[in-house]
Amino acid sequence: MILADEKLTLIPAGLELAEETLDYFTRNQEFLRPFDPINDDRFYTLAGQREMLAGQMEQTERRAGWFFYIRPVADPGRIVGRVALNNVVWGAFYSCFLGYKLDGDWINRGYMTRAVTLAVEWAFSELGLHRVEGNVMPRNRRSLRVLEKCGFQMEGVSPKYLKINGVWEDHIRMVKRNLALE
Repeated sequence: MILADEKLTLIPAGLELAEETLDYFTRNQEFLRPFDPINDDRFYTLAGQREMLAGQMEQTERRAGWFFYIRPVADPGRIVGRVALNNVVWGAFYSCFLGYKLDGDWINRGYMTRAVTLAVEWAFSELGLHRVEGNVMPRNRRSLRVLEKCGFQMEGVSPKYLKINGVWEDHIRMVKRNLALE
């Protein structure tokens, strides 16, 4: 399934995207470094990208995660980011974690807010999830602002939550609930 609005298209993970994802991650390696776990050198190869995409496709097959790559309508041959619904838990929880990242040259244009909105609306309407949780380092003001604009609310702070760029970082826990299910 492809999600879209008038400014962007969200393309599901597929092996055919390997060259484009390699280009995206290579050109944004320094920009993303302060916000990402450390990636090994293989990640920045075509084989590494194929492995990553294959893993994402396998998660989708198991209904455990959905990964969408962002293409702007203005430049449809270029991937400029990713939004993901990770670690989906069914049963009594119906919840997932939201992850997202954007090309450093495309920030402050509303693309991530649009991508998160499309993905969360799809998670609620098509998957029937009750809750989507995004965790953001307190110093990442842009990312927090995206979640605030998308209607997420702060639930708390998780100390030393994720290892980012080699350091255990605190994260603010932001949540959006599907009120139609309550």
